[in-house]
Amino acid sequence: MTGLTEGMSQTEPGTRRRTWVTMAGILFVVLITATWVWRHQSGVADARSRGDRGDRAIHVVTALVTRSDVAVRLTANGTVSAQQTVAVRPQLSAMIRSVHIKEGQFVQKGEKLFTLDARTEDANLSRTEGQLAKSRADLRNAERNLERQRELFRQNFISQAALEVAENQVEGLSAQLLVDQATVQANRVARGFSEITAPIAGRTGAIPVYQGSLVQPNDALVSITQIDPINVSFTLPEREFVPLQQALAEGEVAVNVLLDAAGKQTRKGKLVFVDNAVDTASGTIGLKAEFPNADRHLWPGMFVTVTLAPRMLAGALMVPVQAVQNGPERKFVYVIGENGQANPLTVEVRWIQDGFAVIEGEGVAPGMRVVVEGAQNLRPGSGVAEVKPRSGEAGVGG
Repeated sequence: MTGLTEGMSQTEPGTRRRTWVTMAGILFVVLITATWVWRHQSGVADARSRGDRGDRAIHVVTALVTRSDVAVRLTANGTVSAQQTVAVRPQLSAMIRSVHIKEGQFVQKGEKLFTLDARTEDANLSRTEGQLAKSRADLRNAERNLERQRELFRQNFISQAALEVAENQVEGLSAQLLVDQATVQANRVARGFSEITAPIAGRTGAIPVYQGSLVQPNDALVSITQIDPINVSFTLPEREFVPLQQALAEGEVAVNVLLDAAGKQTRKGKLVFVDNAVDTASGTIGLKAEFPNADRHLWPGMFVTVTLAPRMLAGALMVPVQAVQNGPERKFVYVIGENGQANPLTVEVRWIQDGFAVIEGEGVAPGMRVVVEGAQNLRPGSGVAEVKPRSGEAGVGG
């Protein structure tokens, strides 16, 4: 009995080992089988996917290459400035008797602004006019006396010396008459200084003086700023200097300004000034344009957007700007061939404006269809299917 028990104890561990080995082998075979099946199915799926992509045409939106003349529009920020601003000052020391204008009033050239106390000037003018009248009377009397002296000289009643005295008296009084006339004219001018008028048409500023104020020749009574016409100053890069000069040589260069504060209103004017030197610090050239401003929507100190088109690109080839792709070295567009495949064509961009790019390159011609949307999915030789652009997109399609 004891021997049987010992035999059974020795048999059970061996059986358990064989069982574990068998189970491990079965598990290993199952894992290998599962791995093979997974890889096989993945390979089939990838192949199918690749096959589907190779066979399915990629949907794209296209546009035609067009040819037209393009006015190269330049844009800059400008500042409105008055053509003239005049500080009105008195030319004599006097008290203000009347103020004829209000602050902020529009005045015309020659309109009366201030009246100064002119009693002193009136008195001086009256005195010199009286002296002038006396000089005229003295001269007439001397001339009559000279005629008598000449008659007496012809009759030998007086000497040559007496005649010369009479002649010298007439000459002296004639000279005095000229002096008195000049004095009267000077006093009339001084009297005119008491009536201060507007030297230009424009809008008045603040008035720091009142009726009864004593003013001196250096005192500014009011400033007048010309509003119509008005200038806009701006700058452009120096590379635009030569095209500007060429455009000016051919005639008037039109300039537009956009009034952001007035509901996108536009004003048309003309270029009137090109600075005589380039700003070396900024590399720009100073310009000035003149605009009619009867409605007074342009005001000194305002910031506006300036546009002008001094040159033209004749017969330019244009595509929507989104058709131009950036390659590792150069820009290109995808062109749709007759076989329905898209292939890249190298181009150079000359100008971009209003959502279109002006391009040039070997083989580019009007009427070509280029990919505008969907180019990110293309490869050289990809088959494509043209679709309509999404609503709201402009500048695409045939």
